[in-house]
Amino acid sequence: MTNQAKSIAKLLTLIALLFSFGAVASAQQRPLLTEDVDIVPPGSFRIQAGVDFVQRARFPVSGLNGDLTRAGVIGFTIGLASNVEVQVEGVAQNFLAINSRGVSAIPLNIAAGANSTHDTGDFFLWTKIKLRNETAHLPSVGFRFGVQLPNSNQATGIGLNQTNAYGQVLFGKKFGREARVNTFANVGIGIIGVPTQIFAQNDVLTYGLAGIVRLDKMFSLVGEVNGRANTRPGTGPLGTESKGEARLGMQVRASGLRFDFAGIKGLTKFSPRSGVTVGVTYDTPSIFKPAK
Repeated sequence: MTNQAKSIAKLLTLIALLFSFGAVASAQQRPLLTEDVDIVPPGSFRIQAGVDFVQRARFPVSGLNGDLTRAGVIGFTIGLASNVEVQVEGVAQNFLAINSRGVSAIPLNIAAGANSTHDTGDFFLWTKIKLRNETAHLPSVGFRFGVQLPNSNQATGIGLNQTNAYGQVLFGKKFGREARVNTFANVGIGIIGVPTQIFAQNDVLTYGLAGIVRLDKMFSLVGEVNGRANTRPGTGPLGTESKGEARLGMQVRASGLRFDFAGIKGLTKFSPRSGVTVGVTYDTPSIFKPAK
């Protein structure tokens, strides 16, 4: 069995274990990337699982271009209080089918004739705090801060193996009878290390604008624009370029789960051209008792 086949087998085993515990779930707004202000109920536990496939993914630092599959886009959320939750999210394995190779700014451990590469994705640790509930005229407000861990191996060409920090202000407002339309937005800053320079960083602007329209008890239409904007002249330091994407899809509730799918369209020069994402969400009561 090849290393790639072994990695796929391990990933399938992990996903099977997650489902066997009866706790297969997703981020509150999956398949969207923009974060909702709402908090999961205190003491509840969420797990998310999904798969992304994007075409013409670009990795400027390594010079690689190709079709990227994110297998095992997973996340865990625990509600600690009525206004606080913690999140862990990341990608179990990235697989890149290499279409072209340019000049790399870092040493790579990829054979000259190799047509693919794979690696574990970086994981994020987040804390989200809801600061105020929405009123008849004003939106709800929250704050989320987190850190990106250096889990990837930069020698594979699809990760940068560095620690980055993020902070976001969240806004949310619901409209219509029985709050059928849920809109939310994020704006914040990301402190990203420059992978080709020592003791250098680039502060990027992060943004997101999303909506969920509940069509009936089973179907909801979802859409968003989400990304980051470089704040330096030009494209910015290598590895910190502006990236963004639009997503449009649906959530489907069935058998106590929430399934989702969406199309992806890249919005910047360094974003993937297009893609799709599919996933599933389930909420389960936590084994921990919420604080009274």
